[in-house]
Amino acid sequence: MKPLGILRFRLLTILSLFCLVFAWPEYRLALPGYQFEFPRDHGNHPDFKLEWWYFTGSLESPEGRRFGYELTFFRVGLEEAVQSASRWQARDLYPAHFAVSDLDGGEFHYFEKLNRTSPGIAGAAQGRLAVWNENWSARLEEGTIRLQASADGVAVDLHLAPSKPPVIHGKDGVSQKGSQPGRASHYYSFTRLQTSGSLRTGGRQWVVEGLSWMDHEFATNQLEEGQIGWDWFSLQMDNEEELMLFQIRRSEGGVDPHSAGTAVSPDAAGQHLTSREFSLQPLESWKSPHTGAAYPTRWRVSVPSLEADLVVWALLDDQELRTKRSTGVVYWEGAVEVRGRWRGRDVSGKGYLEMTGYAKEFRPRI
Repeated sequence: MKPLGILRFRLLTILSLFCLVFAWPEYRLALPGYQFEFPRDHGNHPDFKLEWWYFTGSLESPEGRRFGYELTFFRVGLEEAVQSASRWQARDLYPAHFAVSDLDGGEFHYFEKLNRTSPGIAGAAQGRLAVWNENWSARLEEGTIRLQASADGVAVDLHLAPSKPPVIHGKDGVSQKGSQPGRASHYYSFTRLQTSGSLRTGGRQWVVEGLSWMDHEFATNQLEEGQIGWDWFSLQMDNEEELMLFQIRRSEGGVDPHSAGTAVSPDAAGQHLTSREFSLQPLESWKSPHTGAAYPTRWRVSVPSLEADLVVWALLDDQELRTKRSTGVVYWEGAVEVRGRWRGRDVSGKGYLEMTGYAKEFRPRI
């Protein structure tokens, strides 16, 4: 073989080996027809680029002290994952957010973490619910979810028992977020989790009880160009019904037609709601002294098919998370209360409201 041919052969061999070791992963799209299976789908889905396990709840102590909490674990697949047999391969990043709202004390605490996949530090199991990031974790064992998180004197140690089975959102296995195929997620929730345990803040530990909500979503692409953020509601009513609604806001104004929701009946049946079947009307706003963003913190929620006319308001104005080292997203995530009429009867309830894209267009750093 001529010297030039030998050199070319060696270069091609090196390039082939490089591609094998540093192969770009081909992530799956969230497409119609997906069949959920539990407990398998509680676990990690590494063939999708983005995944999160999201917990929120409304808690109260025997003394009547009220709290809200959020604990969210993210998994973000890297575009250039190092594919090797080593357990230390950097295939995913694991951001996490933890927040506690001391509603009667008027204080909001939030924390964040960012780690790569590594044994004992951050990761998620496949086939079962077990996700962790250092000393923050969520694990489903013997029918109960155990949540644990602590940071700078703020902590939760909670047991969450499902009152209803998982509810699948969307149609045909997907929650569509845009017009193109794959601009969607596979999305389900535990909408009513009886919760008990302890919460620490302000130098004191409180025994608490209440209700929690869990979302689990996995996808590769969701938002499209022109979609700048969303408003998302999870409402747990005293008539044993729940309501999840989200509206995606567009840069030119107005609401994207792919906004949607789910109403969950006392017997756990889910009713899909299209954007034409509900309305979310801002009534009052709070302006953040930290970012200057104006967040609607009082809303009117209408769902004609349920004869539901509700008012939802924040129990604490400043529940804004300004993340830096994890996702880089500024968003409002907080405890709310709800009252109104539902099928001709007075109802009340509690829940959580998430708002993105108000401080700046929603574009996560990772």
